[in-house]
Amino acid sequence: MINKRLLIKNLLSHNNENSFYDKKQKLSLNSKEGKAKFIKHVCALSNSNPNNNSYIIIGVEDEENKILGVDFYDDSKIQNLINAYLNNPPKIEYENVPFPRLPRHKVIGLVTIYPNNQITSLLKNTWKYCKNTIFFRRGSNSMPSEGNFTLNDVNTTIVAAIEKNASNNIKLTLDGVFDFINNHKPEYNPKYKVFNEQFVLCWAGKKKLINKEIFYTRVDIELINEQVRLFFSALDDVQITYNEQSFIITEYIVLGIDESKKHYPLEKTIIHFKGNGKHDIVTEFLFEAPIYNSTILNHIYDNNNRIITKILNNKTLSTTESENVYKLPTFYLICYLNGFLEAPQQLKKAKNYIKGLEDKTTYIKYKEAMRVLRKVRYS
Repeated sequence: MINKRLLIKNLLSHNNENSFYDKKQKLSLNSKEGKAKFIKHVCALSNSNPNNNSYIIIGVEDEENKILGVDFYDDSKIQNLINAYLNNPPKIEYENVPFPRLPRHKVIGLVTIYPNNQITSLLKNTWKYCKNTIFFRRGSNSMPSEGNFTLNDVNTTIVAAIEKNASNNIKLTLDGVFDFINNHKPEYNPKYKVFNEQFVLCWAGKKKLINKEIFYTRVDIELINEQVRLFFSALDDVQITYNEQSFIITEYIVLGIDESKKHYPLEKTIIHFKGNGKHDIVTEFLFEAPIYNSTILNHIYDNNNRIITKILNNKTLSTTESENVYKLPTFYLICYLNGFLEAPQQLKKAKNYIKGLEDKTTYIKYKEAMRVLRKVRYS
């Protein structure tokens, strides 16, 4: 097994990006430009590495290789994006890799692009890039091909050596378990379990009892062998079960427009460990949106929009409006689920204001709401 943290360190030791890896400070898949550039780089790396893996590292400052980190990204549908925009799309995988010196909520993103030994090109126009364009890597740049393009195997040996040097061992595994336990307070009940005598899984979460059912909040789950964070939740309530081959996470969200809030199952994630040294992660979307009174929702939506307008115009909010800012993420989410399709765009307008609040709880709720919206849209 490859230790992904060690792999990232080995890749970064080459300092400059080259024809088998790229590095970015962040991904901006919500914008047309950001999405197009990501697709371009995947296309270029795939064409320049027909017989070996290639990589994109997310959360690293370009000039000095400083590890900054990004938010945990649990978008299992990123392959759909690649399939929708590329001819002969490669298989890709996005993984969240924790680093000890980063805050708990930050990771380094690692995109692995698997070889497919076919020429990859744009399936359709995207941003300023034209349909059928073939990109390739020239040094650290992703360039459009001019004229005939042929696949060349130039990186297999060096990438194989890098991956071999990132192989996991007993010391790395034990260090990983101790790091995980030491980095989580006792009230978060850090635990580990060995599956199939090969995989070591660690998890932590604060236990609470709701209607005689056990839930965990602020859940953190890592596959220690590969140093990959498999699940992270800043707020939501989670139920955990497991057997000898599988670890099962059922995620819930709490929604309500008054005091009568309710738990709704959002998604089930099953991590299945095989006997051949591999594992599968399967997700099942469970969410059914609650329906609320349209008159009440119209009032809430209009009130939210008034707050947004005052924020954009730098007007002072009243005490009540300041208190209602905390509810903006949840209320806009509920509105969207009930047919107010412009709600996400309205919420995004308040991002910088919410992010600048001294109490970060509202910003955490904002990020959770945007994550749920992304899942709902994909599903």
